[in-house]
Formats: sequence, C-alpha cells, structure tokens
Amino acid sequence: MAFGLSPKYSFDFNIKGLTNKQLFITAIESANKLDWKISRIGELGFVAYTSFSLSSYSEEIHVVIDQDNIHLKSKCIGSQLVDWGKNKKNIDTFINTFNSLKDNFSEFDIEYKYSELARLFVNEEEVGLSKSPATKKERREEFFALFKPSKGYFITPLLLYINVAILILMAIFGVNILLPSSESLIQWGANFRQMTSDGQWWRLITSCFLHIGIFHLLMNMYALVYIGLLLEPYLGKLRFITAYLLTGIVSSAASFYWNDLTISAGASGAIFGMYGVFLAMLTTNIIDKATRKTLLLSIGIFVGYNLLNGVKGGIDNAAHIGGLLSGLVLGYLYVVSIKKPQLATLKIATIVFSVLFTIASSFILINNATTTDTGKYYTEMELFVTLEEQALLVFSMPENSTDEEYLYQLKEVGINCWNKNIELIDRVDKYNLDESIHKRNSILKDYCNIRIKSYKTMYKAISENSIMYDSEIENCNKEIEQVLKKLEAIN
Repeated sequence: MAFGLSPKYSFDFNIKGLTNKQLFITAIESANKLDWKISRIGELGFVAYTSFSLSSYSEEIHVVIDQDNIHLKSKCIGSQLVDWGKNKKNIDTFINTFNSLKDNFSEFDIEYKYSELARLFVNEEEVGLSKSPATKKERREEFFALFKPSKGYFITPLLLYINVAILILMAIFGVNILLPSSESLIQWGANFRQMTSDGQWWRLITSCFLHIGIFHLLMNMYALVYIGLLLEPYLGKLRFITAYLLTGIVSSAASFYWNDLTISAGASGAIFGMYGVFLAMLTTNIIDKATRKTLLLSIGIFVGYNLLNGVKGGIDNAAHIGGLLSGLVLGYLYVVSIKKPQLATLKIATIVFSVLFTIASSFILINNATTTDTGKYYTEMELFVTLEEQALLVFSMPENSTDEEYLYQLKEVGINCWNKNIELIDRVDKYNLDESIHKRNSILKDYCNIRIKSYKTMYKAISENSIMYDSEIENCNKEIEQVLKKLEAIN
C-alpha cells in the first residue's frame, strides 16, 4: 500500500492597474463565486478549499497578493497520485472568474469589504502563505525534509530509518532483498505461529520492522511517511510511537490468530493502525472542518481499497484488519487527552490504558487461536532433510570409487537413511496437523519407498555387473520425478 506526495499546480497571475486592496477583494469574491470554502485570511492573501465532487476529493488553494502579481497554488489534500488536470483547472477557472469581476466593484465597495475582512486577518505564519513559488532548491529541501527528524515530525523518519536499516543488514548477510526465502524471514524475526507460540513472542514486534523484499519496503515506507506527516503533529512523539508499536503488536496477534502456516512480516499492520487512529480523529472536531470531510473520505477509500485488494490472496489481511481496528480504538482514546493538552496526567493515563488494551486484546486473540503441532513437526522434519542429504551422497561419489564403495553407500547408508525417514514420517504423522500436511507426509513416504526400490535395483545391477536392470532403474527415476512434482504442487 502506498500514498504519493499530493499533486499540485502553481501559477503567477500578473495584472496591472489595480491596487492591492482591489486585487484582494476581487480574489475573495472570485473564490466565493466558485463556492470555495475560505478557511484562513491574512494580509497577504488567503487559503481556500474546493468542494468535494465526483471528479475531485477537494483541493487546497493558496492565493497570495504581491503588488501587480497574484501567486496561485492548487494542491490536492487527498490521496490522489495524479489530479487529472484538476489543479490547473482550478487556477484557470479562478483567473477567468477574476477577470469577469475585476471591474464590478466601486472604490467604496472595495474599502468597505476590505475593512470588514481585515477583522479576520491572522498572522501570515498561521495562514501558511508564501509570496513566491518554491524554487528548485526549496522543492529539493522540502523533499529531503521528509527524511529528516524535526519538531512535529520526529518519530516517523526514525521508524523509516529502522525499517530500511534492517533490510540493508539482511542484504549484507546474504539475504535476497528482492524475494527473501521463508527461511530467511523466519531467521530475521518474521511472525510464524508455530515458532511464536513456542516462546518466541518477540516475533509479534520484530515482524513489524521486517519486509519481504525491497518493493514491499518501499510501498510501506511511502504510506508511513504520508500518515506520519498528517498524524504525528497531532499525537506528538510519545503517543505516535506508542500507537505504532501497540497497533503493530495487535496486528501481529490478529495474524497469529487467523493464519496457521503463514509467515507474516511487514509494517503494514502498524501502518493500518495509524490510519485507524487518524480515521478516528477525523470523526471528531480536533481537525479543521474544512479538511476533515475530504481526508475522511479519501483515506476511507484508500483503506477500503487495500482491504478488498487483500482478499485476492498473498496479503495478510488479518494483520491489516487487526491494526486498523486497534488504531480506531486508540484514536478515540487519545482524542480525550489531545483535547486537554494541559493535563499531562491525562495523557499518561490514556497511554497506560492503551497498553492495557493491547495486552488484553492480544491475549484474547492468541489464547483463542487453534493450536496444532505444526511447529514441532517442522522441527523434527529437519532430520528428514539431513538423512536425505546423506542418502543422496551416492550420486556425488568420486568417479574412481570401487564397486564395494558404491554397494556400501547404497545399502548401509542410503537404504538405511530412507528407512529412518519412513519411521520419522510415521511418528510425526500422528501429531495434530493440518490435513494438507498429512497429505504431504503420505507423498513423502511414497518418495522414500521409491528411493529404496531404486537403491535396491542399483545394488543388484552393480553386484551382478548387469545392464538388465537399466529399464527398471529408469522407471524408478520417472516415478521419483512424478512424486517430486506432487510435492511441489502441494507446497
């Protein structure tokens, strides 16, 4: 899942023959005629928002007056990756409306309207306006600011660094960063029920910082940066990191509850949790009303789309849902203390309560998960791999090996190892396992029996120094290929 930087369009509208007050009032009236919601007004200009429509999630318009120039900027405030020309259309429509109104006001109208609006002026820092469009250097600095801890945006970059650093470490230690193996993910801390329930509960949190390749990482970090920019200034450092870790734990617990054999990794559960926190806040009056409806709708669509997309398979939707629901709970909980920032004890109390909620909800999910012996099974089946490797050594013996050496390797080592593997399968097949694993065991047992048949035939061929067994050996090889295909299909 991912969000992009909001698309925008800027334009300098040069017009001569009008005073600053005339420019200001005509601009205000143009915005009103276009049904834009004016949010903040200052001496330099104002900020307005377009209405929601089928073609737009709403845009934020900056109008800055500077002598004979009006600097206009239209910026999407939803989750659009592209704006389909909507921002440019906003600017063009504003200019056309401005030109149609510029001669409609008398000097008295201008003075009266300006004096009325002047009462609403706030300082320019609060309005958030600048006199000129950003230069290339400023835009570059704005981009790199996304990765630099700063006031109101401190934890998000640190989380990004940790996630990236772990993938780099994985690469240094030889893990394939495009598509890491299941073994590598488990080794680095992925959430796998059979191992997590075997006392390795730390996997509930380590899995939130581990990613299944670089593309998985990039998508999640894109989403993390976006929600961090929106949410961290409201929550502050302590509430933000607490919410991230706690919703990550609940998402892992939800994955534990729902998935038996799934190896779960990635920050998306915790990120869904942060979107849940923000969605909860968007249903309150903490966030400016002018942007609340727009963000609520666009982020709601984003979350809904990603949850539906997860139904296709290959995505741990249980973690997403667990993170989202826990985030909603924490969001409503944190609203209480955000509304009363002067009460430090209330802030700590809500954080403590959120920790207790996480412990309780995670315990319920884990305690109600269907337990099997799958972890024990896989641990014991490691011996199967070892015995198989020993049995197959006969095919890598030196060319100058004697017949006696081949015969010994076939009978005393090979056949003996295959028989031990059959005994192993018979023992572990009595465990409480998923039906697919029982089916796999049956195929593995067939595989071992065919190997024994093949080895006995090769023993006869070598001991009798005869080629009459070649066709029988070839048939055994074909049977082995068929069994291996069945194993590959079931895995």
